[in-house]
Amino acid sequence: MGVLKPLGIWGLGGLAFIDAAFFPLPTTMNGLVLGYVASNHGKLFLYCLMAAFASALGSMVPYYVGRAGGEVFLLKRINRQRYEKMRDRFERQEFLAIMIPAMLPPPTPIKLFEFAAGVFEMKPLPFVLAIFTGKFVQFLVWSLGFVFFGPGIVRAVGGLVREHSELVIGIAVAAGLGFLWYVLRKIFDRRRGTRLPDESSGE
Repeated sequence: MGVLKPLGIWGLGGLAFIDAAFFPLPTTMNGLVLGYVASNHGKLFLYCLMAAFASALGSMVPYYVGRAGGEVFLLKRINRQRYEKMRDRFERQEFLAIMIPAMLPPPTPIKLFEFAAGVFEMKPLPFVLAIFTGKFVQFLVWSLGFVFFGPGIVRAVGGLVREHSELVIGIAVAAGLGFLWYVLRKIFDRRRGTRLPDESSGE
């Protein structure tokens, strides 16, 4: 951190890559991004973009670890039937299953989700896009909150998330699924003569 942080936006990118690929930094990535934003509000969007991009690249390390040997690792601990149920459940909503945890701050175990994406062979491009989207939203929301409301609101929200992490994750997942359903309703709008797939008889 002492070497990379003074390098400006490139140092931020390097720290985000290390945090995502190998081990969490002592200061969370939210804290690091906010430190950069505090020094220059005008580059807020650029800092969030760089941190999200580097985090998405770094996340490929646990992803490929899971892809290389994660299936064998899981099958030593659970039976094949349960494994296949987990895989099918993940594949039905894989983008949201990665994007929503990526949006949430620590203590969300994001590396477990990245590992699972590799185990269940999610395609690399959708995986990277899901991580990038989630991380960008996370960094942007926290940075805007810091700029408009000051550091007090960030500490208050961070403490609330840590104390009620399971509830926060549950609400976020429900909101994401609700949004997905809303989008699907718009795409398969029956008023245009197209029925939702699960409402079509004989399909």
